Order: sequence, then C-alpha cells, then structure tokens
Amino acid sequence: MNLQYTGEEKIPAGLDAVWAFVTDPEKVGHCFPDVVDVMVQDPTHFEAIVKVGVGPVRGKFKMKVELLPASSKRRIDMKMSGGGFGSAVDLTSGADLVDAGDGTTLLKWSGQAEARGPVAAVGGRVLDAQAQKLISQAFGNVRQQLTV
Repeated sequence: MNLQYTGEEKIPAGLDAVWAFVTDPEKVGHCFPDVVDVMVQDPTHFEAIVKVGVGPVRGKFKMKVELLPASSKRRIDMKMSGGGFGSAVDLTSGADLVDAGDGTTLLKWSGQAEARGPVAAVGGRVLDAQAQKLISQAFGNVRQQLTV
C-alpha cells in the first residue's frame, strides 16, 4: 500500500532558524507525534520509538531515520523505516524552505508512506488517515516549536 501527502506550514521564523531546527536530529525526532524516545547516532541519523495505534495494531514501532539536507540549505529530505508486530513501514518526506519575505518561512512538504504486514491489512482509509496525521503533525510540531 503506497500513500502520498502534501501540505504547507507557515513558520514565524527566518530561513536560517528553520534550517538549523530541521537539520537537528534531536529536535526533529521530538516532533514526531507520540514519540517515546529519540536516540541520536550522528548528525544525520537517529532512531525514534513511537506509539502506534492503527485499528487493532497497537504498540511501539522503532523507526530508523536519516536526514538528507541539501547543500542549498533550502530543502531537507528524510527517510524513515521500521516497524513492529510483523509490520513494516517506510516513509519518505521532504520539505522546501521558502522565504515568505516577512520574516516567516514557508515549509512546503510532501511525503509518502508504504506499509506491509498486519498494519497494511487494517484498511486503506484508516492507514491513510494515520499516516497523513503522522506526517502533517510532525511538520505542524516544527512550526509550534519555532513559534516564539
């Protein structure tokens, strides 16, 4: 099952502040909804333990995350993979940072999720809603953290 999402967050901070935040694995890791723990391995790799509740599939998933910052400092991509309970989830997301010209930054994001195993069998709409919630909440949490 392959699902795709897009969205946008207006962040009340300048490009440099947003870039510093989205490239910090400790800060980004704590933006995931229902995160239990974040273990940073190096500047671009971390693991996150997140609580999952999709239909009858409930518990904790361990996700490996890789940050892929562009040298332009205007785009960040992220690869996530992991799972639990015989299920596997792969998420890829990316965001373009756009100077809105008024001291704010637009984070134009997209993401896609692929699920296998019992979590994929839950049903398209339930899984689709959960994956979209996870991705959009994570970017929304970035905005919230950067709102001074």
